[in-house]
Amino acid sequence: MPRVADLAELVRAPAALSVPGDVVAGAAAAGTLGRRTPALAAASVLLYWAGMAGNDWADRRLDAVERPERPIPSGRVAPGVALGLAAGLTAAGVALATAAGGRRAATVAVGLAAAVWGYDLAAKDTPAGPAVMAACRGLDVLLGATGGRALRAVPAAVTVAAHTWTVTALSRREVTGADAALPLRTLAGTALVAASAAVRPRPDRARPGRRLRAATRATPTGVPDRAPQPGPGVAAALPALLAGWYAARYGAAQARAAADPCAGRVRAAVGAGITGLPALQGALTARAGAGLLGLAVAAAAPLGGRLARKVSPT
Repeated sequence: MPRVADLAELVRAPAALSVPGDVVAGAAAAGTLGRRTPALAAASVLLYWAGMAGNDWADRRLDAVERPERPIPSGRVAPGVALGLAAGLTAAGVALATAAGGRRAATVAVGLAAAVWGYDLAAKDTPAGPAVMAACRGLDVLLGATGGRALRAVPAAVTVAAHTWTVTALSRREVTGADAALPLRTLAGTALVAASAAVRPRPDRARPGRRLRAATRATPTGVPDRAPQPGPGVAAALPALLAGWYAARYGAAQARAAADPCAGRVRAAVGAGITGLPALQGALTARAGAGLLGLAVAAAAPLGGRLARKVSPT
């Protein structure tokens, strides 16, 4: 039997800190934050871990040459165990999403699972790879929006998907290294992503009664949200501050990779893109009006960075 530490390395456990913020950002944008949000976030984590295990199973022969220290080629995790774990986590993730969010959540979760497996088994090494992975993250955001005004979560889903495209494009060169043009292109994309997250949407023109009901909607604990929110000035600036933090954190790593696009620098940029994503999710959550929750989501970024020193997120 493999050790827990080996399974954690297989599924890149610390990287899962970048996942719940997708669901939270989608729920905040769609106005559907509530008791089911934590369960949908947990379902998303299970599907993410399934994708990581399935990725290593699909790459087991390539990893034997390029990354012999990974759990499968090193013999610490049997290929059958990795495949079974991926299948079990997929089933558990879809089941949990269905139990928490009903038919709409089930539909999005099944689509997300199909995209994850499609990436691992078919799309990863093709030109469509970054787009398919971006679709996975976009669906992740929309999973949180099920049951609410899902169309309002589309801009957040597109923003997270665009970020994911940059990370995936870099990850394809984290073993061999890249030319300087690649990190420069992804850096330009990161600047656009950050700018998008920093811009607040137009004020809700809903009737006062509707705004009041939205303000007292149940929180994930089931208690009406009467907690103090940041003051008007802070609330207005918070999305831009968090988006700037995201851009500085991820952008600096890409700039270093552009200056020296060796495999190590590219791999570091990929890691920064994964562990820095919560700052972007926090900006999107704050942009939707949930400032304190956005700060809580963004707090996962430094924690993920510290855990990544022990278990690689890439």
